[in-house]
Amino acid sequence: MFTNSAKQMFFFILMAGTMITVSSNSWLSAWMGLEINLLSFIPLMNDNNLMSTEASLKYFLTQAMASAVLLFAIVLSYLNSWATTSDTPFYSDLIITSALLLKSGAAPFHFWFPNVMEGLSWMTALVLMTWQKIAPLTLISYTMQNSFMTLVIITSTVVGSLGGLNQTSLRKLMAFSSINHLGWMLAAMRATESMWLLYFSFYTFLSFTLTFVFDNFKMYHINQLFNTFFSSKTLKVMLFLNLLSLGGLPPFIGFLPKWLVIQLLVSKGQYTLMTVMTVATLITLFFYLRMCFSAFMLNYYEANWSHQMITNNTPFKSMMSLSFMSSLGLTLVPLIHYFM
Repeated sequence: MFTNSAKQMFFFILMAGTMITVSSNSWLSAWMGLEINLLSFIPLMNDNNLMSTEASLKYFLTQAMASAVLLFAIVLSYLNSWATTSDTPFYSDLIITSALLLKSGAAPFHFWFPNVMEGLSWMTALVLMTWQKIAPLTLISYTMQNSFMTLVIITSTVVGSLGGLNQTSLRKLMAFSSINHLGWMLAAMRATESMWLLYFSFYTFLSFTLTFVFDNFKMYHINQLFNTFFSSKTLKVMLFLNLLSLGGLPPFIGFLPKWLVIQLLVSKGQYTLMTVMTVATLITLFFYLRMCFSAFMLNYYEANWSHQMITNNTPFKSMMSLSFMSSLGLTLVPLIHYFM
């Protein structure tokens, strides 16, 4: 992933900071883990160009502000534990949750996320979309505020779906898709403790599959998808089915976590929230279909200047394996359940 030995060291420190936050038993040690995670991710973002430098500065300023607010709320909750009033803990938990939502990039605290994603390479963007959400989401699960979290869930799903409609950059599209999926993760977290981990695992797998394809073919904008990047249309259709799997279209494996979350919300009687989230996801599927248009329209006029792709190599075999799992994985679930 990172060929530079210094970046490999910072990547291991990044994972260690997340582990410190997840395994800590006090808010102060969790804050320390978040700071280690932040300071080790900044060197990974820098790719010696102007856009990555700007993105790293935006990321640092936003995360530093969120860390300052989080530390203030932690001290406020500690001071309140010695007092006798009962109103302050609610406000301190609300401030802690808001700071953690800002760190994870959930709406309405999402203002920094698409701009930072635009300046990153695909592999660094994958780390920002997946690994960097583990520590804040784990801490959010400790301070779940039902009424406030319902507003955040609705805002994240709606902003994540509407924000991607007028985007032509693939990295910004993936950023707004991540905001939409973050709303689903928060809804799963409010339903059960372990459901958001299952959803996060599926989301990580599907995001890795797509970013692997985009990075291998050096795709950064929608108009690049309309060219013949693949040696056959069958291969092109199979690879771009991953987009619909990430959107949660029923035949694919990406529908399974959404199915489970919808079932949990219906069992708890939260029909309005489930309806808003489902309609917002349909809007997300619209711009996924727009990205896949040239792959599915077999008579679409394309530029034929690209060369044949070499299919007998390790990246190609890895892409095909990941695409098979994300496209046909849902059909394997009943078989696994039957034999278990």
